[in-house]
Amino acid sequence: MRIAQNWKDYSIIATGDGYKLERWKDVVLLRPDPQVIWKSQIDLFAYPELNAYYKRSEKGGGGWKILKPMPEEWKVSYRNLQFKIKPMGFKHTGLFPEQAVNWDYMTSLIQNAKRPVKVLNLFAYTGGATVACAKAGAEVTHVDAAKGMVERAGENARLSGITSGIRYIVDDCKKFVQREIRRGNRYDAIIMDPPSYGRGPNGEMWKIESELYPFVELCAKVLSDKPLFFLINSYTTGLQPMVLKNILTLTMQSRRGTVDAYEVGIQTEEGIALPCGAGGIFVYE
Repeated sequence: MRIAQNWKDYSIIATGDGYKLERWKDVVLLRPDPQVIWKSQIDLFAYPELNAYYKRSEKGGGGWKILKPMPEEWKVSYRNLQFKIKPMGFKHTGLFPEQAVNWDYMTSLIQNAKRPVKVLNLFAYTGGATVACAKAGAEVTHVDAAKGMVERAGENARLSGITSGIRYIVDDCKKFVQREIRRGNRYDAIIMDPPSYGRGPNGEMWKIESELYPFVELCAKVLSDKPLFFLINSYTTGLQPMVLKNILTLTMQSRRGTVDAYEVGIQTEEGIALPCGAGGIFVYE
């Protein structure tokens, strides 16, 4: 497991009974987490500093319950990056802190490449990876089907002092890649964070079990002759890191490089590591 351990503005205070208690700078939130199937060691809902918790509805969905005054949105920092945090629907806050392990790794790869690097970030959400890569000096194309998330990515970039070098695209990722292939555009690195299920802006269906492998095959066609890396993130329950490694090994076998796969996690203040998804990466040699 690769553990994000360089945060100062974020921490997991405690976990249990399907929830994680988090500190986002000066705000404490309690959110559901499907991996937390153990018993809580404290009463999470009675934590003195708790500002708000997200409660699932028995009918589906859910909502935030505000217990103490808190900003509608606020900023957190990670090293030289800044991000806007806002409690949103489906328990989200606009950032996945565990991805900092990948931000650090990609930053190192880009800075050590000693050449211009073009990055394609697909299913790019609010742009954590986009901002990290752009701050490291890469030229980034950011693609997501949700206009609001792309706008938030632009805000995060500006908060981090980035005013150029990012191209923002609101589109279905598959259709965009197909057009880039026809145009002859190529990228030195690809990042993707595919959902388990999803719909594009025109109702395009996505189901990761059937769509991921052919999509990775398709994306390999927009890589440059000497690609720097190809990173796949997954939060799909039951999709093991070795699955991502196998997909990258098979789709990148004509290229010289190494493939690694791993769990991503965060150390909690209880002294345990909370698993937060999986990653698979091809790195050119």
